[in-house]
Amino acid sequence: MNILIIGGAGMVGRKLAERLARDGDLGGKAISSLTLYDVVEGAVPADAKVPVKIVTGDLPAPGEATKLVAGRPDVIFHLAAIVSGEAEQDFDKGYRINLDGTRLLLEAVRHAGHTPRLVFASSIAVFGAPFPEAIGDEFFHTPLTSYGTQKSICELLVSDYTRKGFLDGLSIRLPTVCVRPGKPNKAASGFFSNIIREPLAGAEAVLPVSEAVMHWHASPRAAVAFMRHAATLDTATVGPRRALTMPGLAVTVAEQIAALRKVAGDKVVARIRREPDPFIEKIVAGWPPRFDARRALGLGFAPDASFEEIVRIHVEDELGGGIA
Repeated sequence: MNILIIGGAGMVGRKLAERLARDGDLGGKAISSLTLYDVVEGAVPADAKVPVKIVTGDLPAPGEATKLVAGRPDVIFHLAAIVSGEAEQDFDKGYRINLDGTRLLLEAVRHAGHTPRLVFASSIAVFGAPFPEAIGDEFFHTPLTSYGTQKSICELLVSDYTRKGFLDGLSIRLPTVCVRPGKPNKAASGFFSNIIREPLAGAEAVLPVSEAVMHWHASPRAAVAFMRHAATLDTATVGPRRALTMPGLAVTVAEQIAALRKVAGDKVVARIRREPDPFIEKIVAGWPPRFDARRALGLGFAPDASFEEIVRIHVEDELGGGIA
């Protein structure tokens, strides 16, 4: 099995690559090669059991996608995107990377003619207010950000190219992945991770919204599990609606902080500083807080058990079990 990860240097892409390279198989099928593609150079996972190729490039550039799929990958994980805050602030860049890059990839796959499984990382940002109490997969798309609009269009493209038999695609709407390791990025949702990650590492974090804000979360481990399951799922059981909202945890910021306190104590929680940011508050106000993910659950996708578990996963995976 030949696997291509587009966005392989990003957080989820890197963790997915590490898992695949460590396992050496996907769904019981041996991996013969693993290609990690990104605009910046990625890294070969430690102790990889399979050959790993690192490729850099600009996906929307002319001819780039065609070269990328020339090896006829059996599975393509498309995770590359610029994040929500950046897509909102730089309109042209957002559409070039998030929409044009995806469209050109799908066209390259169509002309290659080998019908791979394609797993597209979409987002809950495809939905926009006003919201019902819990949002099901059938809720209409009225995204209130450019990022959400770009993801929504790409979902439709993946479904249409699948309908025409050019590929076998699934779009999975990821919850906000928390706690993200590394440094803060330009995602409007970044503070959800920052208020956990930075205090655990001994640094101050800024909370730009009210503690009453509720959001939908999944750990990096859960996100990788979603990707792997989507790549091996019998899509005959999915039907023509090829976009699925992944299961997650609906928790308020206050509940996040309570989980952090339970794991790490008051000293760590005291490193969170409240500083309202109207720009972030406006974006977050347009995001859905809770979902009814019964379709995904029925297809075998599984959420984290609790937000406390999400905090402990970060401590275990990124901090070696220690807290500053």
